[in-house]
Amino acid sequence: MTFGQFLLVAALAVPALGAALVAVVPRDRAARLLGTAAAGLTLAATVALVAGDRGWTSYGPAPAVHPWHQLDLPWVPGLDLRFHLGVDGISYPLLVLTALLTLLCCAYTVWKVPTGGGSGRALVALLLVIEVGILGTFLALDLVLFFCFFEVVLLPMYAIIAGWGGADRRRAARKFALYTLLGSVLLLVGVYVVVAAAGTADLVALTGGAGLSRGTQLVAFTLLGLAFAVKSPLWPLHSWLPDAHTQAPTVGSVVLAGVLLKMGTYGLIRVAVGVAPEGASWAAPVLGVLAVAAIGVGSLVCLAQSELKRLIAYSSVGHMGFVLLGVATLTATGIQAALIGNIAHGVITGLLFFLAGAIKDRTGTGSLAELSGLRETAPRLAGLLGFAAVASLGLPGLAGFWGEAFAVVAAIARGGVFWTVLGVLAAVGGALTAAYLLRLLRRVTHGRPSPAVGTVSPGLAAAELTTWAPLVLLALAVGLAPTLVSGVAADPVAALLEAVK
Repeated sequence: MTFGQFLLVAALAVPALGAALVAVVPRDRAARLLGTAAAGLTLAATVALVAGDRGWTSYGPAPAVHPWHQLDLPWVPGLDLRFHLGVDGISYPLLVLTALLTLLCCAYTVWKVPTGGGSGRALVALLLVIEVGILGTFLALDLVLFFCFFEVVLLPMYAIIAGWGGADRRRAARKFALYTLLGSVLLLVGVYVVVAAAGTADLVALTGGAGLSRGTQLVAFTLLGLAFAVKSPLWPLHSWLPDAHTQAPTVGSVVLAGVLLKMGTYGLIRVAVGVAPEGASWAAPVLGVLAVAAIGVGSLVCLAQSELKRLIAYSSVGHMGFVLLGVATLTATGIQAALIGNIAHGVITGLLFFLAGAIKDRTGTGSLAELSGLRETAPRLAGLLGFAAVASLGLPGLAGFWGEAFAVVAAIARGGVFWTVLGVLAAVGGALTAAYLLRLLRRVTHGRPSPAVGTVSPGLAAAELTTWAPLVLLALAVGLAPTLVSGVAADPVAALLEAVK
């Protein structure tokens, strides 16, 4: 086994083993510390995956999927299914983001466990199980294996929302589960259509269409696209998201927005577009319209929101709309914009939910009408909220700028009146994004301190600063050097688009 293969196994085995150990350690705080250590080792393993040869040795054009490292072992020989894992420049940034946010969430629970639920030990164990599912989804190069990892996340996230959420947590958890199950059924049928027609589940072989007929590709893309749209979620299949975010505990919201939604957009690029390129070309105009509708509807709904976490949740609908618009263009610029937008959204929205949870814990409310004057009583917390908000609205120099700006550029560069109009409407949606986030800051940080805010301590706990600092630094780093994402993804994106032409 090579060192790269060892890292692939470690990225899944360490959090899985960590979850099992956390579940049996009798002392709650010791279990949470153990879980945090497991998450830290997982992050180290995922970061190290960048090492090694990223080129290809065969002559001719690059293959559509050429992993830096891969592990390919028999899994179910009778059905020709394989335990096939691999990492390339499309999946690598998402792997690191997943491992980082899981580590931060586990570390946060060492300091503070949500009230009203079970033990902190159980919460950390569930976070590690979710990490296994998400990392496995990004690593899987077998379509059936991809589906299995995709489904691992459902029950643990349901348990986190239902066990540690707010007053209406059970209804929100049921809604999340029902929508996700709908997507799972569509994904399962789509996987069956592809595997039955192609005779293989190998994503490397399937990328580019693998000789699938046009009719098969249209059906497969419709099923797979709808399944990933539910998970992302993309308008109009988004209504589970605000309820889940509003009721979930802080760490649940961070994982949900930061990386779980990215399973859908990653699947759309890697699986739906890669396996059914003719279906993607056929559906591209519809995807573009839905993307612009998501941007506009998400922004307008945010302008009417009066609850902090609900507003941040609806903002994800708009941000995912920009990601979808980039994918819909089926251009290198658009796919790159989607990948950078994915990472930026995970970093910035994860930070926003951490801050929203801290504000709600301190004041006892998430109502915007009851949170005025935060900068007078807690200037550090208000300053961080301001930083996260302007990063989310796409201020140049911060991570949120590149994905949204280049999604618009890709749409206009696609050419034609139709795509130009979509690009202009998306740009208007970007202006609305700035409007609702500035409104948020005006309502929360400015004005005379409300009674709820008046008693807030001005300081920040060391655990909070430790947890939030990496996200602040990443928002700056990706904003100033977007090649941290685009640089590793450039060759895989070019190879993917060459294969799907």
